[in-house]
Parts: sequence; structure tokens; C-alpha cells
Amino acid sequence: MVFWEGYVSDETMATFAPIVVYWLYAGLYQIMLPSKLLSKYRLHTREEEERKNLVPLSTVIKRVLILQSLQIATAHFYFSITSTDFTSPKTIQHSIPIQILQIVVAMFVMDTWQYFGHRYMHHNKFLYRHVHSHHHRLVVPQAVGAMYNHPLEALLLDMGGGVASLLVSGMTPRTEAIFLCLASIKGVDDHCGVWFPPHSVFHLVFANRSAYHDVHHQSRGGKYNFSQPFFSFWDRLMGTHMPYVVLERPGGGYEAKMVKKRVEVTRQ
Repeated sequence: MVFWEGYVSDETMATFAPIVVYWLYAGLYQIMLPSKLLSKYRLHTREEEERKNLVPLSTVIKRVLILQSLQIATAHFYFSITSTDFTSPKTIQHSIPIQILQIVVAMFVMDTWQYFGHRYMHHNKFLYRHVHSHHHRLVVPQAVGAMYNHPLEALLLDMGGGVASLLVSGMTPRTEAIFLCLASIKGVDDHCGVWFPPHSVFHLVFANRSAYHDVHHQSRGGKYNFSQPFFSFWDRLMGTHMPYVVLERPGGGYEAKMVKKRVEVTRQ
């Protein structure tokens, strides 16, 4: 039993809930970042964000909305093929342990898809220049810019990775809704530009977090830390892991610094 049962279908929730969650979570960061409450946790100053980022916030929001329209169309097409509503009066839901296992499997599939696709877009000069460089116009990551990509990248990496994760894991649409909301929240958190030691659940559970991805967005970090959105094991296995330390910045806040000697460092 879920709160939306009897009101909207699981397929509808899996289509629209991740988008609603994206804007609620990213919007919360965007509203609260200027406040004293979050400013002391920022990985970059507001001045640095305004000076380094190559696109204004309004452009980021417009692009994300366009890509989410594409996401809705992709979800509609996916469910039109995979939905069993026409052949079965009610989808049988798996047990909670099975659903948890499916979510973990989906995490690994999505990370694998994202890692190799993301890394290839950095190594292929044409794809980087014309496609992936759009995302790196946000030199200082922003929560609302987690989905700021070229449409081709959004289709191949984000939506392609999502579809692959759902198909391989064998989830029902109800579990898919939960997983896609989790992936949406994690993507926003990776780009939020805020460091919460040790208060954030994500910072406690995942090694791949906001500072980890911030290193990738730095000028010397483009060849490292490709993993997203959940784990960092592919970087470690493939030799693209860049250790870092998070230091307190004079004047308040934090900054992620790459460790030149690529050895493991203690948890920040």
C-alpha cells in the first residue's frame, strides 16, 4: 500500500514524481543557499559561482524543463511497451527484501551505464566539445543544474541509463517510482555545491557525494571522478579515482582540494 494508490497509477507516479522531487529538492537548495544557514557549508563562494559559470540560472532552468519534457515522453514510451495493465487486473508487488535488492541492482546498472558513457564523452573530443561541454559550463555545480545537459547526452546517458536500470532489475512500476525519485535526489545532492559533514545521510552512506563530483568539475579534474550518481567503485577499478580533502575556507565555507599523490586519504 502506497499513499497514491487509488488516485494515480504507479506508471504516472514513476513518470512525474522524480520531476516533482527534483524541483522540490533543488529549489530548497537554491532558496536556502544565500542564507547564513547554508552559506557556511558552501564549497564555492557566491562570487566564484557568478564569475566562473558560463550560463545564467534562467538558461539552466529553461534547459532542464525542456529535458524533463523529453524525460516524460521517454517514460510514456517505456511504459506503453512494458506495462501489464492491459493483460493483468493488478500488478503483483514483490516483497520488501526483493524490492530492496532490485533497487541495489538498478543502482549498479545505472552507475555502470553512466560511468562508461560519461568517461567516453570526455575522451571523445567531438562529443565533449559539442555535447558534454554543455554540462561543464557550470564550472561551479548547482543543484538546479544537475540535469543541465545537451539533449543528446540527456537521452543517451540519463534516460538510457534509467531505462537500462529498470529493465535489468525487473522492478514493478511502483518500485521504479521509488528508485527514480531516489536517483533524482542523489543527482541533485551531487551537484548541490554544499558540504554537510557529518550531517547528510548521503555523505554518510555514499563515497560519491558533492565534493567528489565537485573535483570532477574543476579544471584539472576532468579526467577523474566520472562515477555517478551512487557509487565510486568504477573510478577505483578503472584508475580514474582522484582522492581529495575538504578543507575549511578562510572566511567561511569549505573547498575540495585534489590530492596530488593518488593514494587513499582518510574520510573527510
